[in-house]
Amino acid sequence: MATQTIQKGYGGKAQFTILASAARTTTQTSDDYVVPYSHSLRLVINVTSITSTPSMTVTIAGKTPLGVYFSVLVSSAITATGTTVLKIGPGIGQVANAAAADELPQTWRVTVTAADADSATYSVEAEAV
Repeated sequence: MATQTIQKGYGGKAQFTILASAARTTTQTSDDYVVPYSHSLRLVINVTSITSTPSMTVTIAGKTPLGVYFSVLVSSAITATGTTVLKIGPGIGQVANAAAADELPQTWRVTVTAADADSATYSVEAEAV
């Protein structure tokens, strides 16, 4: 996997696409991301179409300097069309499987784990502050 360094734009935010909208049936793992001087992340998963009964979970994982990944936030199972928002940031309310009151690690990645081979069309977008 490569490391993508994303620079903040106007207003001190970085908005970018991690996975463009496409039909998928397998687990997807993003590149590593570094957004300098960011402490918070909003991840938006937009499921627009499903076939049969897909189920997936989304994990935001930090990476240590020695290359060890650790889970920061893991979503509940996503099984239907709609939008799911995951948040990481100091001072936000802790919500199981949806929000973590924690600092965004310097290096992080996203994994969408497919529980079965049924198809789901979705995108994953991020906003780092």
